Amino acid sequence: MAHFTVLIVDDEKTLARSIKLFLLEQGYEAEVAEDGEAALRLLSEIHPDLVFLDVRLPKVTGIELLKRIREFDPHIYVVLMTAYGSIEGAVEAIKLGAYDYLKKPVDLEELKILLERAQEDCRLRQELSYYRERQTRTLPLSFEGLIGKCDAMRQVFERIQQIASVEESPTVLITGETGTGKGLVARAIHMQSPRASGPFIEVDCTALPATLVESELFGHEKGAFTDARESKIGLVQAADAGTLFLDEVGDLELPLQGKLLRAIEERKVRRIGSVKDRTVDVRIIAATNKDLGAEVARGTFRKELYYRLAVLTIHLPRLRERGEDIPLLATHFVERFSTKYGRPNARLSERAMRALSEYHWPGNVRELKHVVERAIISCPEEVINLDELSLGGRSASGNKTLLEETPHGFKVQFPPEGIDLRRWEKVLIERALQSTGGNRTRAAQLLGISRYALRYRMKKLSIRERTP
Repeated sequence: MAHFTVLIVDDEKTLARSIKLFLLEQGYEAEVAEDGEAALRLLSEIHPDLVFLDVRLPKVTGIELLKRIREFDPHIYVVLMTAYGSIEGAVEAIKLGAYDYLKKPVDLEELKILLERAQEDCRLRQELSYYRERQTRTLPLSFEGLIGKCDAMRQVFERIQQIASVEESPTVLITGETGTGKGLVARAIHMQSPRASGPFIEVDCTALPATLVESELFGHEKGAFTDARESKIGLVQAADAGTLFLDEVGDLELPLQGKLLRAIEERKVRRIGSVKDRTVDVRIIAATNKDLGAEVARGTFRKELYYRLAVLTIHLPRLRERGEDIPLLATHFVERFSTKYGRPNARLSERAMRALSEYHWPGNVRELKHVVERAIISCPEEVINLDELSLGGRSASGNKTLLEETPHGFKVQFPPEGIDLRRWEKVLIERALQSTGGNRTRAAQLLGISRYALRYRMKKLSIRERTP
């Protein structure tokens, strides 16, 4: 971007001038205002792209000035600076329209990272505006394996296209609940980008044993540790010229977070046992179902890494928020699995489809996929009726069975004909595996048993894992 103008509003002259000098050295245009009235005058004169705004100002408060800036131009990014306000207060200001916040004393490197993120968002917004004006065609219902026509998903499709077109390949953070399709979004960005001909390496951060994570990501030299019988390339280096997708990055341990941060910033990796750095050209896409901002506040996730990962972000909606997409997805999965299992004429009845549309889907799209697949396999008839569906703790007909959640825990309701305990044990284990994407360690944790006990029960009940 040729021009990006910054206005610093702070009555601490020394701080304001040091920030201005730093920004000028970085190639930005910057001006300083010592109070709210001076800031309002400069708004119309220089029309800044971003404002660094102190919360406590003479004459006009920072919050009041934020409102005035939003009225002047809602597209101006406003970053609050405060040494007094709590994080909760800053979050409240963000709800009023602030882009982000910085705590004093200001870390100039953190300020630079935040500014780069705002600059990139501004560029993407301008490109998207141009894209919408130039093209009025309707986005497809299916996009690189993603399916949807609701407004939220159309925005996701547009965001993917804009991010993929950025030649510099900045890092991307995808957020959303488990089962919303974060992996599909990551692959879509890769396939739409200039890196499409390069490798796409997917890493499930929860599936790697803690003792092997560093070796898997960065590689090791022969003899680096007891079992290192030969040198091994790491997954970061394996993704050179392509994309590295880190799924559930919020589960990485703090020491590994620091090494990952270095790899992103310096584009270099060092294998365990080596003294040589290796340069890599890789795009990092990370995904998480956690609130990384809250994890940073708790001290379980590095703030610097969070800022580096969240240069560009995409948030995926929950399936229950996508109303009209549920029948579309259900029909797609019926067609897919009826072909796979030799049931070409299988279809859902109206009552079955209505039940799917009304269900709350705690496991999101992944759960819908498994429900339809199970129904296709188990239903011998051409039409899949409501009775062939198993949704949560309800029977196929929608009546409550076995468990009912109350404020004081679960109430057991046995049907007159009794229950098949083996069947319910199998259902619980399958649901746990579905909700964790087949991750046995996490599924065992959900069930309150050891991984060994889970493996034993899966074998006993003939439970076969399926790729989510």
